[in-house]
Amino acid sequence: MKEHKGKVLVIDDEAAIREGCERVLSKEGWEVLLASDGYEGLRFAETLRGELEVVLLDLKMPGISGMEVLERLLMTDPKVPVIVITGYATVDAAVEAMKKGAYDFIPKPFTSDQLRLVVQRAAEKFRLEREAERLRLEAARTLRDIAREKGRLFTVIECMADGVLVTDDQGRIALFNPAASRLLGLGQEEELLGRRLEEVVSSEELKIAVQEALAEEGYKVFTQEFRLRDRLIRAHTAPVKGEDRSNMGTVTVLEDLSYLLELDRMKGEFIAMVSHELRSPVAAIEQILGAVLLKEDLGERDRRLLERARERARGLIELVNKLLELSRIEAGMAVQRRELIQVEEVVQKVVELMAPQALAKGLELNLELKASFPPVLGDPQGLEGVFTNLLSNAIKYTPKGGKVMVTMGLEGEYVKVSVSDTGVGIPKEELPRIFDKFYRIRTTQTREITGTGLGLAIVKGIVEAHLGRIEVQSEPGKGSTFTVFLPRSKVVLPYGVSRS
Repeated sequence: MKEHKGKVLVIDDEAAIREGCERVLSKEGWEVLLASDGYEGLRFAETLRGELEVVLLDLKMPGISGMEVLERLLMTDPKVPVIVITGYATVDAAVEAMKKGAYDFIPKPFTSDQLRLVVQRAAEKFRLEREAERLRLEAARTLRDIAREKGRLFTVIECMADGVLVTDDQGRIALFNPAASRLLGLGQEEELLGRRLEEVVSSEELKIAVQEALAEEGYKVFTQEFRLRDRLIRAHTAPVKGEDRSNMGTVTVLEDLSYLLELDRMKGEFIAMVSHELRSPVAAIEQILGAVLLKEDLGERDRRLLERARERARGLIELVNKLLELSRIEAGMAVQRRELIQVEEVVQKVVELMAPQALAKGLELNLELKASFPPVLGDPQGLEGVFTNLLSNAIKYTPKGGKVMVTMGLEGEYVKVSVSDTGVGIPKEELPRIFDKFYRIRTTQTREITGTGLGLAIVKGIVEAHLGRIEVQSEPGKGSTFTVFLPRSKVVLPYGVSRS
């Protein structure tokens, strides 16, 4: 007894074709339904919607045309594979039918083996698609069941201040709470469930995290921070595992860190206000101390104390000036004016100014310029401050007898300037924080070196305001290299005009 394979509908006005198909396919275990014209075939299709596995359709029939029957069949049941039957003279029509959604075609006359092969292939496609859809729906249903299994858990998720976003194994949205909708700018639940994440979320970072979590074989959590409109969001994404450890989807928890931006803004405004109010009185104190030190009748002890007080006042003025400069950078005023600059001229000027300081400490200071470089559009005073700061740090953190080297080069569309030293170096774990405000490396070798911890934060702000970037490489005991990348200017100078 043959295994029952399913139902096949044959629509053809030739009795010989219908009966031949029935005879061949019945022996293979198919239940064959016969229709002598398009109208009868459409009635079968309507009645057996979802049950048919294959339809054999003649394109040349009296009455309603095979092409119209094809269109209406696919409207009734879009997933059923339709094999069109055509003569050699109408192969073009068969190709047109396949463009409209037919699965395949078989030309008359055809052999039993040809018929069996094309029907088997179409049925296999239909079953694979149906199984894939069943698995997808089952996975999505399982994720929804997990989320809704207990009403109390669902209520907790709905009321969480943090956003929760769940996807299935294909990256389709299965669940999200109001907080996630608010943070990501999503719409109504009924409009989004089942849609792919990349269609409704604009954050590339979140899309990549979900893709990586779906590909993750273990239980790794992917964490990243990103900006979306006026919000700062931290997302933790992890895979959801089934009993067989396969990935059933992902779950993402979203934290709103926007309050940190507001706190940083308020802190910046406060520091700017306090710094502005401090600068004048501290400057006055420093001037008064200088005037008192001009007196000749001061005792040695009094003079020493006054000089130390004036030194402290100067240090406080330096800190206030750097705080005000940092405030200008954060307010978007890092670049006061833009003009075409030859960076090598700025670097050479800074090296000449810092040479006496290096010489006094017993350091070798070298500038390596092998060629002229394209101009950069920027603020000469700001860039001078960048290289002065980097060179000053290199000199401060390099012991006597060491070397400081300044080199220049081109890398793609950037002019790059590297400041290298043979100093104390920076531990690997400290590197991610060296550009933070007020951050200073505390080691036995740097304990006696004074500073505000603001210099590198200012350097980074000025470089980024010029649409550039700064990178650092360092190894404790061997030295550090800070490299500034500045985009070369797109402005073309008129013929005969000097770049300087």
